Amino acid sequence: MSTSTRSFAAQSATSPLASYTLERRTPTDSDVAIEILYCGVCHSDLHQARNEWHNSIYPVVPGHEIVGRVTSVGSFVTKFRQGDLVAVGCMVDSCRTCPQCLRGLEQYCDNDLTLTYNSPDKHTGLRTYGGYSEAVVVDEAFVLRVPETLDPAAAAPLLCAGITTYSPLKHWNVGPGQKVGIVGLGGLGHMGVKFAHAFGAEVVLFTTSPGKVEDGKRLGADQVVISKNADEMQKHARSFDFILDCVSAEHDINAYLNLLKVDGTLCLVGAPENPLPVAAFNLLMGRRQFAGSGIGGIKETQEMLDFCGEHNVTSDIEMIDIQQINEAYERLLKSDVKYRFVIDMASIKQ
Repeated sequence: MSTSTRSFAAQSATSPLASYTLERRTPTDSDVAIEILYCGVCHSDLHQARNEWHNSIYPVVPGHEIVGRVTSVGSFVTKFRQGDLVAVGCMVDSCRTCPQCLRGLEQYCDNDLTLTYNSPDKHTGLRTYGGYSEAVVVDEAFVLRVPETLDPAAAAPLLCAGITTYSPLKHWNVGPGQKVGIVGLGGLGHMGVKFAHAFGAEVVLFTTSPGKVEDGKRLGADQVVISKNADEMQKHARSFDFILDCVSAEHDINAYLNLLKVDGTLCLVGAPENPLPVAAFNLLMGRRQFAGSGIGGIKETQEMLDFCGEHNVTSDIEMIDIQQINEAYERLLKSDVKYRFVIDMASIKQ
């Protein structure tokens, strides 16, 4: 038995997202049923809707930055009850038995990670469908609690943009006394600036856009460097403990490797389509590290949400109705948003 659920879906790589009725599974004893209130719009949604990663199976219902209210829980559920404000991020299951899952690193599951959408669904035998919908059913182990002190709409992007930047900053122990660079001021970068500032580091934002200088400082950057200015870049040579690169477009990674101290780390969280050339001596001559990072595990994501509740950290958002999603995708391609679209899912009932 299943429940008909209103959603918006892409039926092909070239078709606009449009109204679609999907079937949500009947909740099991370990499931939480959630009415979706808000869903953030991630660039990954656009990639999947348009099959730019060449793995989309249609129809695709995107959305993995989900905040909602619990409507019912299964008989085995102990962490949540009806009415709780909860969230679902980029994954809804994993094998739970591999070394990574046992370490709380479900996002790096060796065997059977189930993403929130466009992923094989263990329960239905079909594909998972995401948060551009009015409701979702998720196993309790992959549901997160949202602090009631946070604006639930502005909290939605924390489930991807937030944890994607929080996790590497925590892993590399960013904090007071460190000089930290954030490359790019978009959906990811603006959260990187906020978190690095909240962790007590000296924060330097790198942007190609002079118009983002004041915004960068408002968000918590101590300095803003226009990365196209070679003289400005040179002033910071060999001075950074850690740099978080949030840019998904092609760019010169060597320009930032040269800014690291000895034993410094540059971590990439943006996902450029093509490989980035790295000059070997930019790593060798400072014992520098060039690393990458995905999202966080469930425990760390809950830690991040709790941290945001304590420090009042949320995303800067622009609210849209679901009927505006195709226009939002076009604007996203032009970086015409400060800094994350969030869908008011009440609009799906219009």
